[in-house]
Amino acid sequence: MPVEKTDTLIVGAGQAGLAISEHLGNNNIEHLVLEKDRIVEKWRTGRWDSLVANGPAWHDAFPSMDFSIHPDAFASKQEVTEYFEDFAKKINAPVRCNVEVLNVCKKPAGTGFKVSTSAGEIEANNIVSATGPFQHPVIPPVIPAGAPLQQLHSNSYYNPEQLPDGAVLVVGSGSSGSQIADELLRSGRTVYLSVGPHERPPRSYRGRDFVWWLGVLGKWDLATVDPDTAHVTIAVSGAHGGKTVDFREFACRGMKLVGMTSHYDNGVLHFADDLAANVAHGDASLLNMLAEADEYIYSNGLDFPTEESAKVITADPDCIVNPVSQLDLRSTGINSVIWATGYRSDFDWLQADVFDGDGKPVHQRGVTTEQGIYFLGLPWLSRRGSSFIWGVWHDAKYIADHIATQHRYRNYQPA
Repeated sequence: MPVEKTDTLIVGAGQAGLAISEHLGNNNIEHLVLEKDRIVEKWRTGRWDSLVANGPAWHDAFPSMDFSIHPDAFASKQEVTEYFEDFAKKINAPVRCNVEVLNVCKKPAGTGFKVSTSAGEIEANNIVSATGPFQHPVIPPVIPAGAPLQQLHSNSYYNPEQLPDGAVLVVGSGSSGSQIADELLRSGRTVYLSVGPHERPPRSYRGRDFVWWLGVLGKWDLATVDPDTAHVTIAVSGAHGGKTVDFREFACRGMKLVGMTSHYDNGVLHFADDLAANVAHGDASLLNMLAEADEYIYSNGLDFPTEESAKVITADPDCIVNPVSQLDLRSTGINSVIWATGYRSDFDWLQADVFDGDGKPVHQRGVTTEQGIYFLGLPWLSRRGSSFIWGVWHDAKYIADHIATQHRYRNYQPA
């Protein structure tokens, strides 16, 4: 039986895989997209029910296709899913769903790669890993699995009703942790939120959304910083029309803030003495961005409305002034813990010498030193915006153009 062949095989049909499918199609490069589940599966089953996009529709879209909702609205996860389904149809993306890539290795003779999948073998000249940054949820080994409470990662949380009765501890102060904690509080739950270091930008300022400010201030295009600060936890939300995340406001509404979760001992959770410092760091990031925005407005002679109220930092609530260092799960009634603690990548299926000692891909804007191996959709692939919808589209164009250029070299014949 002949082995199927394609020029470029894309692994993953999320936003990254669909983006590069468009650009490869524009370059008339034969390709195939394999997806082990469905198109943008993470948006379907790896997000909570009420989630909306963290950026407005005018911004969080591919440049080649707009959302069918109001430009300033924040798309629901259903609307995001439908957007990508429509996009795949628009570009006639050659996607095969429910086909898992099991192994990729170099062909024993000649160039190209042999790909083992759940549906048989394929040979390809190029491999694009577009599996994204949200592959395997990470739950720190703090609380033993046998402890008398439910533990789940934020990717398995859907709504308050799925949790057992009682109080909830949410660990993580990024967008997922802060939004889930807010939803639980609004549902009437007693909520504890473990707050780590973070930045909390304004949702909007002086008539412009913060994504606009990141654009005009050049922050989306920042190159990768040093590894210790490449990933910054950001607390931002499009929920309820989009509001600036304010942990003090959460506390005033009844949420109980604690420091970073440290360790567990015989039914008691312990926390670091860093709550006030972490909240203050978030405040500083907010005020710094407002100051940069003010300077931009002044320097460019713009007539934007003033908004001095955005700079007001309210007094610390008691939970920050007198932080608790430990919580007894039984006496506090905490019966569930939600870990909004990120993900790890998994490239075990890719047998190639393109990884460093920690298993992270080594590349330059997604292009590796092994001819034919590419990565797309990773945080900071080329800049800060690389893992966002519009950012991955631009990275995909660069990689598709690189593949097209290699085609021209290979196909050149002297006159």
